[in-house]
Amino acid sequence: MKNLLLIGAFLLAYIGATAQYDFKVSKEIKYTPIKSQDRTGTCWSFATSSFLESELKRMGKGDYDLSEMYTVRNIYLNKAQNYLFRQGKANFSQGSLSHDVINAFKMGGAMPESAYSGIASGDKKHDHSELAKVLNGMMTSLTKVKRPSTKWRQVVNAVLDVYLGTPEQKFKYKGKEYTPQTFAASLGINTKDYISVTSYTHHPFYENFVLEIPDNYSNGSYQNVPIDELMKITDHALKNGFSIAWDGDVSEKGFSGKQGIAVLPTDVSREDLFENPSEELFVDQELRQSTFENYSTTDDHLMHVVGTAKDKKGTKYYIIKNSWGAIGPYKGLIYMSEAYFKLKTVAILLHKDGIPKDIKSKF
Repeated sequence: MKNLLLIGAFLLAYIGATAQYDFKVSKEIKYTPIKSQDRTGTCWSFATSSFLESELKRMGKGDYDLSEMYTVRNIYLNKAQNYLFRQGKANFSQGSLSHDVINAFKMGGAMPESAYSGIASGDKKHDHSELAKVLNGMMTSLTKVKRPSTKWRQVVNAVLDVYLGTPEQKFKYKGKEYTPQTFAASLGINTKDYISVTSYTHHPFYENFVLEIPDNYSNGSYQNVPIDELMKITDHALKNGFSIAWDGDVSEKGFSGKQGIAVLPTDVSREDLFENPSEELFVDQELRQSTFENYSTTDDHLMHVVGTAKDKKGTKYYIIKNSWGAIGPYKGLIYMSEAYFKLKTVAILLHKDGIPKDIKSKF
């Protein structure tokens, strides 16, 4: 009996400790089911495709499951061209950014997942580890050719066909026949409506600039605002039903996909880091800039912001849909504290109507 009482007391103490991380949702925007990017560096496509699927819900278009890998395929082709034309003096990796997904709509259209999964016959899940090595080796070799021909496009396409499967030029979706271009047009997404926003002091605020991060191979332009206004944009957008594509850093010890928590504690050595809320770092513009310049904040992951919540202590969190499968206590969702978001957000992408008018007028 004594042992049972001790066990019971331990369980009550444990439940009491973890209960403080019980979240009360303040706002949640409709989103599509959690997916897994598996063994690929294509979080950017999964995050932004999920974002666009929520946009389609917001626009009253219904439920869509967009093909992440059709977008990835088109970006691989564009990135290969960029790398070759720049004679190898450019980034050629699996990574890209949210604006590249928007650009891909103009480049090659879009496809639903049912028409193009990007998983070649015989494979069971996404795995680009070999594909990336093949493409890298091929493109590196091509830059050493004195007078490269135009046949490289056919070769890159052939490699993508082998590893991702060949997309059909015409396909049926919900009883109608489409091409990738007509399908993209049918969605009603205006690519000019989406704006990337960041917050760094090495460029003037309220001006556009090309953010100097490795995955920005396409030289995407970002609106620059003070960090407090970036937070205001985020909160205003979510409150009014606009979700957000998020680009940021997940390398901190306070980030755990398995635990579904992202916090910025003053003491990262605590054993109960993911069990009990605690004091977090104070984040200001200066700290953001210094972590960006010393590489402790990098754009190593993209996700989809779909709401806000609070823990029992009243601390604010952002609800974020990840692309690592339905793992952890929140089945693939991550609750990111306001402090973590404020420091580790590299940039966001959202619909222009989600930006407060007083801030947008300064652009």
